[in-house]
Amino acid sequence: MNSYNTPALRRELANYISGYVDGEGCFSVSFSKREKLRIGWEVKPSFCVGQNYDRREVLDLMMSYFNCGHIRRDWGDRTLKYEVRRSEDLLTKIIPHFEKFPLKSAKQKDFLRFAEICRQMKGLEHHKIRGLRAILKNAYEMNGSGKRKLPLSAILETIRR
Repeated sequence: MNSYNTPALRRELANYISGYVDGEGCFSVSFSKREKLRIGWEVKPSFCVGQNYDRREVLDLMMSYFNCGHIRRDWGDRTLKYEVRRSEDLLTKIIPHFEKFPLKSAKQKDFLRFAEICRQMKGLEHHKIRGLRAILKNAYEMNGSGKRKLPLSAILETIRR
C-alpha cells in the first residue's frame, strides 16, 4: 500500500479493486436456523473475493486497502478467499467503497441489495418478523446464478411469530 501514496494512485487502486471484484467477488447474505434466537433465524451478510493460491497478493492488497477481514482457504474449490463479515466493517469500509467506485456489471444490483440489507440490519430489522421477511425476499433476489440450500418459502414458513 505504501506505493499508493498520492490521490491519483489511490483512486487508481480503488478502481482496480472495484473492477477485480466485479469479476471475482461476491456480495451474499446467508441464513442459519438458530433455535435460541427469538425469530429463529440468523442473518449473515458477507463480502468475499476468491483467487488461486499463486495470485494471493491481490487478496493481501485488498485486505490492506480495506484494513479489515481475513483470508481463508476454501477447500471446496481449492482457492483462497478474502472475506469480510463484520457488520461494522461492511457498513463503514466495504459499502462506502463500492458506492464511491461502483461496479459496472449486473453485480451492481446485488451490491445495492446487499447494502440495503446491511443497513436494515443496523436498524435491527432482522429481529422483527416484517423486517426479516423483507430481508429474506431481497436476499433471494441476489446472485441469480448462485445456489440456496433452502427455498425462500421453507424459511418464511418457519419464522416464529
